[in-house]
Amino acid sequence: MVKNIVITGAGGVLCSAFAKELAKNGSTVALLDLNEEAVQAVADEINSNGGKAFAYKANVLDKEALEEIHKQILTDMGGCDILINGAGGNSPKCTTAHEEFEKGDETAEDISTFFNLDKAGFQFVFDLNMLGTLLPTQVFAKDMIGKKGCSILNVSSMNAYRPLTKIPAYSSAKAAVSNFTQWLAVHFAKEGIRVNAIAPGFFVTNQNRALLFAPDGSPTPRTQKILRSTPMGRFGEADELLGAVNFLLDENKASFVTGVVIPIDGGFSAFSGV
Repeated sequence: MVKNIVITGAGGVLCSAFAKELAKNGSTVALLDLNEEAVQAVADEINSNGGKAFAYKANVLDKEALEEIHKQILTDMGGCDILINGAGGNSPKCTTAHEEFEKGDETAEDISTFFNLDKAGFQFVFDLNMLGTLLPTQVFAKDMIGKKGCSILNVSSMNAYRPLTKIPAYSSAKAAVSNFTQWLAVHFAKEGIRVNAIAPGFFVTNQNRALLFAPDGSPTPRTQKILRSTPMGRFGEADELLGAVNFLLDENKASFVTGVVIPIDGGFSAFSGV
């Protein structure tokens, strides 16, 4: 599979692993991320290893800027055959202090509760994950019209299946991404553009590391709860997502696969707690 692939969120742990894998397999990759330094480092590593990568500073919530980047990508490497929508994340501004409602939450002002969740923070998280999937798709899917072997891969989350406590904005946004994946799959089916998603379980990333481990490296109570609910008893490694990514993007092996969201979670979604 040799394609021109655009990846958003490519400076992060998971999407940078996708980029390295796909470049190693011969594809040319356009790496988009708000963190220019991080995404350039990924591109430099790929290019130094004989691959072909281009790095672009990009805000997935700015459609006009994405259009300009699209023009540059057309010049640098040609049109987009595959789009991976990997940009996303959460915000402390819409994270509750308590896992469940406690008396006094309705009047508390010194901690974050459901009742005083920051509206702007909630909107940002929803926009980053949902609109951050919509807008790049509007821009880059145009290149796929009339071509064979094109597809879109979204990154949902286990939160879309089983919302975690404390993070309602992220959970609801990822549920929207899963639903949108199905909508897009139907919308583009007759055009031959397949649209699927992966739903990672628990992986250690730059965004969640501080929530999962104390400064001394010991697991936090939240980590202990996560691992107790993951039958395999550990976090996933980024490389363990690559099999599903390669499969879903393969126009031959997954030619009749569209509209699916694949959990990759060490059994978390199958575990009832008893």
